[in-house]
Amino acid sequence: MSKEEMFVWVVDLLAEMFELEKSTLTLESNLYADLDIDSIDAVDLAVRLKQMTGLRLQPEVFKQIRTIGDVIDALANLQPE
Repeated sequence: MSKEEMFVWVVDLLAEMFELEKSTLTLESNLYADLDIDSIDAVDLAVRLKQMTGLRLQPEVFKQIRTIGDVIDALANLQPE
């Protein structure tokens, strides 16, 4: 899956989970400051990503995620080479 495809997929997921308007979401959207996602929501997101991809983000990686772009980069790094 390309990063562009991942972006569409992650935006769809965020919009569904947190009732966000897709058109307002960009790679630079900050999950916490812009989207008002709290730490419990972030854990829910990590669980949902694992369920949907079968891949688990390591806690130290997930702690570094701040933007939608960071989510996509983390997922891209999990994909098999």
